[in-house]
Amino acid sequence: MSKLITVFGSTGNQGSSVISHILHDDKLSKEYKIRGITRDTSKPSAVQLAKKGVEVVSADMNSVESLAKALVGTDVVFIVTNYWETKDGDVERQQGKNVTDAANQAGVSHVIFSTLYNVTEETKGRLTHVPHFDSKADVAKYIRASGLNYTFVLPGYYMSNFTRMLAKNDDGSYTLYYPVGDKAKFPLYDAASDSGLFVKAILKNLDSLNGKEVLAASGYYTPSQIVETFSKATGKKANFVQVTNDQYKASLPPALADEYLDNQLFVEKPGYYLGQSLESSLKLLDSKPVSWEEFVRKNAAAWA
Repeated sequence: MSKLITVFGSTGNQGSSVISHILHDDKLSKEYKIRGITRDTSKPSAVQLAKKGVEVVSADMNSVESLAKALVGTDVVFIVTNYWETKDGDVERQQGKNVTDAANQAGVSHVIFSTLYNVTEETKGRLTHVPHFDSKADVAKYIRASGLNYTFVLPGYYMSNFTRMLAKNDDGSYTLYYPVGDKAKFPLYDAASDSGLFVKAILKNLDSLNGKEVLAASGYYTPSQIVETFSKATGKKANFVQVTNDQYKASLPPALADEYLDNQLFVEKPGYYLGQSLESSLKLLDSKPVSWEEFVRKNAAAWA
């Protein structure tokens, strides 16, 4: 009898990638039926999922009762929360706790949660303005104490960020401005393509990965490597310029300046993944994740 995996954020970058990888995997497609959670089951992306055989269900992440109904019969649940929807860490934190409580009520056997490290704690209060990391880490702490079996997947630094962050100059060249030095290592990751690649590996190794973390990134890149690879893939000139903290903040909307600054400073020290190697996570995969060069070539039109 097939098991049921319920996927939150089923029409977003991470959730849709998880569903796609399961559907296209010979083993997992037979092992699991898929239920996709989305707010609006009538939107085109949700309708397309239904056409592929996914059971599409609406649920309110602010209601444990609604979530418990959506999780009935679920064996494994993939949870992703969206800080940027409200830009409120307390809301994200509560929604993650609600899904955890609902999973317990529904008798879910394993939770896979997309999370990140607590910047405030890991820097001992040096960097305190990255709520979209901290609130997820607090949910992870709640899951650890819930009694549920769990595996955490930690998504890397989105490659898609650079479609906005590589600034085009008047002469057609590009510049990457960062408030960090060239020793900073960014663990780059194509969320839309590879979220499911890493979650698929977790599903195939649930027992051995119970209570563990999987780091979802294709590799570490310094700012210079980022621009050099960009130039190689596009033929366009690009350079990296380190700016001061104040200069960096001045280039951003005031509401986001402190958060984005502290986010980049965290990458520099102690490191996005606290200096951990990606090797053990990459060894779990049955195919290679998208490299930064491949992403640039695939999305060249973004820098046209």
